[in-house]
Amino acid sequence: MSRPLTVAARAQVPPFQVMDILGRVSQMRAAGRDVISLCAGEPGGGAPSGVSAAAAAIHAAGTPLTYTPALGIAELREAIAGHYRRWYGLDIPARNVAVTTGSSGAFLLTFLSAFNAGDRVALARPGYPAYKNILRALGVEVVELDCGPNTRFQPTPELLDAAVRTHGPLAGLVLASPANPTGTMVSRDELSALTRWCVDNSARLVSDEIYHGITYPAAGSSDPQGVCAWELHRSGVVISSFSKYWGMTGWRLGWALVPDDLIGVVDALAGNVALCPPAPAQMAAVEAFSKESYAEADAAVAEFARTRAYVLANLERLGWADAAPADGAFYLYANLGAAMDGFAGSAAYCSALLEGAGVAVVPGQDFDAVGGRATVRLSFAAGYDAVREGLERIVAFQTPQTV
Repeated sequence: MSRPLTVAARAQVPPFQVMDILGRVSQMRAAGRDVISLCAGEPGGGAPSGVSAAAAAIHAAGTPLTYTPALGIAELREAIAGHYRRWYGLDIPARNVAVTTGSSGAFLLTFLSAFNAGDRVALARPGYPAYKNILRALGVEVVELDCGPNTRFQPTPELLDAAVRTHGPLAGLVLASPANPTGTMVSRDELSALTRWCVDNSARLVSDEIYHGITYPAAGSSDPQGVCAWELHRSGVVISSFSKYWGMTGWRLGWALVPDDLIGVVDALAGNVALCPPAPAQMAAVEAFSKESYAEADAAVAEFARTRAYVLANLERLGWADAAPADGAFYLYANLGAAMDGFAGSAAYCSALLEGAGVAVVPGQDFDAVGGRATVRLSFAAGYDAVREGLERIVAFQTPQTV
């Protein structure tokens, strides 16, 4: 008798709850419900007009859409290198730029090339769940650092030292600044300290910088876009994307700055994993680095800033507590506080809010399996009007009704 077929243990990672919520939002809208979605990290404005026009021209001209080099077309790799000169004053050789199928492709290629099965890699909790899920699927031991308000939800050298004492040496650190779900950022001095720790401890730094440019710095800040890890040391990997600042989520295009010791390995892996990133998206994305496209993206960031200010001004009305400082990105991450009274956890609260008030937010368990049952993430990427109406519905939902 043949043995039953099995599912690989490494593949059994938890689903991303936000995708289930988005599915329910679609069902409700199809049924005629008026639903405000404040759950997805997806800018509502879409790609810059020049990028869309370039894509239309490519298709109208019947340009052959063949395979490209595994790490992207030369013109786009050069344009990305130019972006680092413009924003950070960095001279990046185009050969160190790897264009990928979204930042997700960059993370997979980086983790495959930098870490062996059994290695230990640290990351912040709360944090983006795909980091730990991909790492665990690759057989890497994930060491979660309990990052709360006292460290502004970001790792510190002290937390890394404690992790080594408890678990043993670390092969890497995944850092996000601005972070999802908290929106918090590390300063130049903090990033310098973390970089020094990684270099001194032979740990590979993987710096997630996909929200760079969507920042709300204090007046006079010398790093208005955020600090690039390659400004400090080039042994780590920097990952970014066209999805957030440029609003190109569905184009599935990202990139990585890959150090010399990994670039050949990443090139070989990329050709085997995906052959190449989407060809038409690559061709059109060159236009993202035009003066006009930067201006459109900056205008979208200004709208995020206006919406963020409204959210922060209404925190007291919401009654949520211990909100993370939203330095960048477009999220508010907070403890529900008294608003969770009567609910078994934030998942139950979010379900009731969606069904009862037609507002979708994400329960914190996606980002923190330990403390997330009391927290939620609200995205203000949907725009000022949607967020204002959504907050009014939330306040009404949480206000006891009297007869």
